[in-house]
Amino acid sequence: MRPCWLPVLLGCAWLAWPGTPVHAQSAAQWHARQMDAIRKSDVLMREARKHPDLLAQYKFLHDAYLDNKDPAFRVIFGQYLSSTQTFVGDYQGAAKSFSIKQAAESDDRPSPLDDPAYTAQPALTAIPELAKGYRAVFFNEAHNIPLTRTLTEQLLARLRAEGFNYFAAETINPRDIGLQSRGYPTDNSGFYTEEPIAAEMVRTALKLGYKVVGYDPLSDTVTGDARQAEQARNIYRQVFKNDPNARLVLDAGYAHIMEEGVFQGGSSMAQYLHRWYDIDILTVEQTMLYGHPAASDDHPYYAPVMERLHPKEPLVFVGKDGKPWSLRPGYDVSVWFPASIIRRGRPTWASLGGERAPYYASGEPCNRHYPCLVEARYASEGDDAIPADRLLLDPVSPDASAGERVVTSASPFGELWLRPGKYRLTYTDVDATKLYSNIVNVKAGDDAEQANGPPPGSKVPQNAACERAGKPEPNCKLMDAIPADRRW
Repeated sequence: MRPCWLPVLLGCAWLAWPGTPVHAQSAAQWHARQMDAIRKSDVLMREARKHPDLLAQYKFLHDAYLDNKDPAFRVIFGQYLSSTQTFVGDYQGAAKSFSIKQAAESDDRPSPLDDPAYTAQPALTAIPELAKGYRAVFFNEAHNIPLTRTLTEQLLARLRAEGFNYFAAETINPRDIGLQSRGYPTDNSGFYTEEPIAAEMVRTALKLGYKVVGYDPLSDTVTGDARQAEQARNIYRQVFKNDPNARLVLDAGYAHIMEEGVFQGGSSMAQYLHRWYDIDILTVEQTMLYGHPAASDDHPYYAPVMERLHPKEPLVFVGKDGKPWSLRPGYDVSVWFPASIIRRGRPTWASLGGERAPYYASGEPCNRHYPCLVEARYASEGDDAIPADRLLLDPVSPDASAGERVVTSASPFGELWLRPGKYRLTYTDVDATKLYSNIVNVKAGDDAEQANGPPPGSKVPQNAACERAGKPEPNCKLMDAIPADRRW
């Protein structure tokens, strides 16, 4: 439920990970600068929250980040900005604002790539098989990398078919007592559910008939080890205590799900749940083996697997004995995510494995009011629903400071990722003025690309799919056609 803000939970932060520019200063000086950055960041975040509109909050935080070049400030404040960037659909920007280097560690297991005992298998089919016999499957996520939510969302249907009937998420606000009957998340449903893929994960669980619960303590004063213990108690009370047939799928951040080792000076939520209540958990690690904006931040095992196997979907390695491979102790299985493909400034993993199609959104309805936020809500849901997707449109480079902004005649455009069906499409500016609204119908199947694409006669440059604010997008290529067996 709660955001991982540094002043609230220092355990969520990486105050000096490899690659931090400490220069010639002492560790104590660097720490002092970061503590000062925490204080500044907290003040700025509270100021941003005074803006009732999400786009205004984003612009306030984005401008504050660009206007302060201090590396200590950016290391800290980048975490604040990054979450908000995911909320407005700027997934590329979010990954650049805060990236955790995945260095090799002494307890890393050998890579499975050259081990004949292991074979790579699609995670979508392997994990439901591995989950048989378990009462709980726990997935972790990197909060500012929605890629790490995509597999969980896609697995919900398969795990439901295996008999799993509860879904819990760290971010869900237990006070939102209307979530189950309403069928979709709102601004009051949680913090990270403001991000469209996180909201889609909760929405999918509700549609599949899971009982959806939040388990994080309501008080921000419950921190560290006490928070982990309270989370475990809440999960047991809401899921297992009175339901002998309960089987749980859970989404949590980072190491909350690890099954051994010291976490925040004590034990993790998963450790307490197993120790106190004898709940056997399959733990799925998703935050270590994916491509970062800088390849130097990738784990050393990542590139060789990608270069040899060229995966199109998330992978896991399973041994001949049926046991999965994990990078580090404390987790049962590690997921390898394919390298991202960028199309019109956005990653194609937002398709959720082919469940959603790209829908062209022109910048013309913005009427040169930039930045401009495009939102698509399911037509069957209320205006309070978290959109199925959001798109930030701005003709100016996202790296331009407030003083460098120049309004041009160019009209930006992009793509929303949407399931087939009807949506309420809205455009708003930074003052929360609604600039445009319309009901649109997203098509499926063979005609989707043409029906959802630019209008006939619109002047879209041929290479525009690989540009962002008029600049070439690195590692960009057009998305391959969706295979016939993965269409709707």
